[in-house]
Amino acid sequence: MCGIIGMVSTRPVGQAIYDALTVLQHRGQDAAGIATSGKDGLRVRKSNGLVRDVFHQRHMVRLTGNVGMGHVRYPTAGGSQSAEAQPFYVNSPYGICLAHNGNLTNYDELAGLLTRQDRRHLNTASDSEVLLNVFAHELQSRTTGQATPEQVFDAVEAVHRRCSGGYAVVAMVIGHGIVAFRDPHGIRPLVIGKRVSDGGDEFIVASESVALDVLGFERLRDVRPGEAIYIEEDGILHCRDYSGETKHTPCIFEFVYFARPDSIIDNLSVYKTRLRMGEQLAGQIVREWPDHNIDVVIPIPDTSRTAAVQVAHHLGVKYREGFIKNRYIGRTFIMPGQAERAKSVRRKLNAINLEFRNKNVLLVDDSIVRGTTSRQIIRMARESGARQVYFASAAPPVRYPNVYGIDMPAASELIANGRDVDEICQLIGADRLLYLDLNGLVRSVRHDNSQISEFDTSCFSGEYVTGDVTPAYLQDQEDRRNDKAKSRRAAAFFVDDDGELSPDDERTRTSASTGTAVGM
Repeated sequence: MCGIIGMVSTRPVGQAIYDALTVLQHRGQDAAGIATSGKDGLRVRKSNGLVRDVFHQRHMVRLTGNVGMGHVRYPTAGGSQSAEAQPFYVNSPYGICLAHNGNLTNYDELAGLLTRQDRRHLNTASDSEVLLNVFAHELQSRTTGQATPEQVFDAVEAVHRRCSGGYAVVAMVIGHGIVAFRDPHGIRPLVIGKRVSDGGDEFIVASESVALDVLGFERLRDVRPGEAIYIEEDGILHCRDYSGETKHTPCIFEFVYFARPDSIIDNLSVYKTRLRMGEQLAGQIVREWPDHNIDVVIPIPDTSRTAAVQVAHHLGVKYREGFIKNRYIGRTFIMPGQAERAKSVRRKLNAINLEFRNKNVLLVDDSIVRGTTSRQIIRMARESGARQVYFASAAPPVRYPNVYGIDMPAASELIANGRDVDEICQLIGADRLLYLDLNGLVRSVRHDNSQISEFDTSCFSGEYVTGDVTPAYLQDQEDRRNDKAKSRRAAAFFVDDDGELSPDDERTRTSASTGTAVGM
């Protein structure tokens, strides 16, 4: 999962893109990058780290230009030591920078075709670089001079025909403008906004509407599945729907965990969705456990707060904040490695003993993925004096890998895979465990938008909407992307004489060389 933004303005965009990335930081904590284009040419700054750490004053003053794009990265395949910060760049045709949120399920096939048939060189193992080269090849094959909107749209249509998976893309074509598009299933989110200035219309595309809010843009709408958006440098907006088959099946886990509650995704309020998840969960508790003895409902901050408030209200019991969160620790789910996730839980949360002492406590979380956090939090509640510790998940059991851009690649690392609820309850150490069922989750999310008939629920149901995910593919992904594989890749890096993280093999060294800033 990553956050992307593209912007065409009547004024320099560097600071605005920085501000937008700070509110998309929850979508990726591994790396950040900004590219801008204007009369000074292409300027790029990208590196590993949080937005505030990657960009300093000396970088920002050089990010000139009225056209730009940004990216925050959360690795699905690499680790925190990856050299694959985005955006990626190719110099032909025109010079193109591209950033991407999602995952291509036919990466291996595409990478082979690019090198053998399209005669393009790949520096990294990133599917974002593959997407960039597919788009660049298709655009180059259609243009001889200045690219027209129709040629750009034809190139995007060719990308859709060649690529499979979940992806939202923003690309900057130097001297032309911003191109953005979404996969034909609309799995990954993308929204477009507009702002009117004295100099003319300004446009923005971003992963979540909160990025538009912070910059004062009006949210126009969500980019439709398969649709291509082209914003010329002079602020002229062009749109074209995909001529092929589309089916709107957005990722339901965006609403469960990833998106900010103040965002609107696919015309659905994330906040209202989580309120309804709490209502559905409370109703399920009443049906399955009518004689419950819960004294207090306590959320696991932050994502589950909205649902937990509704659970407490509908059960008629007290709601209390029992854990204080250290705001300077990142989101444990998206930390790149089991050891790092486990180590961070107690650094991240501290219990308020008086809210637990001699009480039967219901802890509410948004979901249970690996079980690491849940197990440690339950232990903390018992150490704080709770009599009984019950645990409720506002989402169904996560039993299957997610292959569309969320780091759930290894079934063996999912605590619910191959286990029933009683077994999971015993493993995490709870006195009782409750899950919201899948029908209840779907009802919670689609409430305001009946036009969406179904969602990508693959991590809960094992049903993959693109239709090309086989058991062999899932096994290959598990072998490549489990925590052990990430640890092996991390061991290939070393710290050089300047104190910078550097790769220890030739292929990754080539990748690292592409990650340097242009003109900085």
